[in-house]
Amino acid sequence: MLENSVIMVLIILIINIVYVTFFTIRMILTLKGYRYLAASISMIEIVIYVVGLGLVLDNLDKIQNLIAYAVGYGIGVIVGMKIEEKLAIGYITVNVITSDYKNNNLSKRIREKGFGVTDWMAQGLEGDRMALQILTPRKYELKLYDTIKQLDPKAFIIAYEPKTIHGGFWVKSVKKGRLFRDAEK
Repeated sequence: MLENSVIMVLIILIINIVYVTFFTIRMILTLKGYRYLAASISMIEIVIYVVGLGLVLDNLDKIQNLIAYAVGYGIGVIVGMKIEEKLAIGYITVNVITSDYKNNNLSKRIREKGFGVTDWMAQGLEGDRMALQILTPRKYELKLYDTIKQLDPKAFIIAYEPKTIHGGFWVKSVKKGRLFRDAEK
């Protein structure tokens, strides 16, 4: 079966797509602090890697195998990233600057949607502003951006990933699975 060059190319391509997908997911899990899950995935990943690399090294005289390995690597990166986007592991902190400082409507409306918001008065180049800090699971990130843009299309938005989260009502709500439950009713 492995004598057929088309089948060999397909096997190498598929093996490398699977390997690099596992590699990408393992790296993301490692960065997010999921040590044991990342370690478990790495054991599967290395077996796939050795098999795929072995097939290529045993057949170095056939350039199509090397090309399949490289193409599989690139596709694997994309597939791994797409899977991570779907998993949306972790949290995102969104800072919003708005000119809606008088009636505090933006903060109130975002809270009504189930997001935790801390706000304070701020000074910008053009005068008084309201600064908001919002923490949300990554799976709700796009929903939050859409909400902000609908309520204040001119809002200035900066997002980043927090490394450590501790305390506050919001963390307790997430751990108890209550976040957004009341807002979605």
